Amino acid sequence: MRYAAAMALLLLVGLLLGASLFVYAAYALTSLFFLSRFLASRWAEAIVAERQLHATEVEIDQPVTIGVKLTNRSGWFIPWVLVEDFLSKRMTKQPPISIEVSGSPLRLYMLPGKSHRLITYTVTPKRRGYYQIGPTIIETGDLLGLHRQYRVTADPQYLLVLPKIIPLVGYEIASKRPVGEIQVTYRLMEDPTLISGIREYQQGDPMNRVHWKSTARTGKLHSKVFQPTSVAGAMVVLDLHRESNPAHHEPIRSDLAVTAAVSICHTLYQMQQQFGLVSNGGDAADHIRFEGWEADHRSREEAIKSVRESASSDRLRPIVVPAGRGPEHFHEIHQTAARLTLADGLKLPQVLAETQSRLPRDASVIVIVQEVSEETALSLGLLRRQGFAVSAIVNHFEEHKVMESAGRLMAQRIPVFHLHDEQSIHSICRSLLMKW
Repeated sequence: MRYAAAMALLLLVGLLLGASLFVYAAYALTSLFFLSRFLASRWAEAIVAERQLHATEVEIDQPVTIGVKLTNRSGWFIPWVLVEDFLSKRMTKQPPISIEVSGSPLRLYMLPGKSHRLITYTVTPKRRGYYQIGPTIIETGDLLGLHRQYRVTADPQYLLVLPKIIPLVGYEIASKRPVGEIQVTYRLMEDPTLISGIREYQQGDPMNRVHWKSTARTGKLHSKVFQPTSVAGAMVVLDLHRESNPAHHEPIRSDLAVTAAVSICHTLYQMQQQFGLVSNGGDAADHIRFEGWEADHRSREEAIKSVRESASSDRLRPIVVPAGRGPEHFHEIHQTAARLTLADGLKLPQVLAETQSRLPRDASVIVIVQEVSEETALSLGLLRRQGFAVSAIVNHFEEHKVMESAGRLMAQRIPVFHLHDEQSIHSICRSLLMKW
């Protein structure tokens, strides 16, 4: 508008004073103004970008190479174009850093007609998560700086970083909780050390089951019957509500809880037992699916601002991966856990009430929680009184907070385990902190 006003004023002065030089200057400036706008618009429309990630699902510390191909589809010579493959500052700058970037995703090029340029850089994830890569933001304009054009191209892609798996050593599955002895309705496994009775021999019974004293006394073959006491797997309940996960502990404690949950599920998978996951956290993929991202082409700052992810989630539907077995089921839980974020939706007591009907009664319930309120302890106690084998893992660093939470859980007769740091995960199912 300022340029248009200046040209109009120059033309008006020339006409009033009869100065042809002013009129010619106004015509020249007007022509230059519209020509510059035309060229800037054509140059911006001619540029396209394509991005390729050599992997979209990786582990922590596994580098990923990203390539962005910039192409000038027209025959115009484009004197300058500024290209940036967008990466959120939350990922690359704010501690703890989620992604380390090698090479620059921001470049300045000249583009002859029908030519292309290739931008390559490498990202190395340091935390599990679901990270947005892109979109690509391009900026070009005329040489005089009269017009600039902005475009958001190459839709974003997403990099899934899986949480660590820490082997659980010394896992006493037959006698310890959280995965401990429970009475089951189905004979998933029989304990040969616990004899529940004697019955007449049936065809197919192995000879090591024959009870020779009863056989000698009655003159007929009798077999021993073993009590079906076994561990039938576990459902891991992961509390990721913002109120019970204070901001000053994040994201360290929530990542630690996710790592512990995945490690327990992996151990159960290796033991061919059932396992599942329940959480009140948010799913980063759902956020993208339902809210998407928007782009504003009016300025580079607005374009960048429009593609930033929202930091909050008020998801009211709990995330539930039903109990199952096998490598495919574990991979589903592994991917789901990688995308989990803190949310403002259902609190843990509400999640337990919502999902109780989906918890198998022949599996333990392992609850990983950071801060235990009276309401949370009461809801876990109610779940235990309804026949579930409930155990709690308190994910807190401060000893007085751990003991406060453990006291509330002990009052409800719930075994308590302490998740202190990453090194404590390998023995998390052995180191009983407190039991009534």
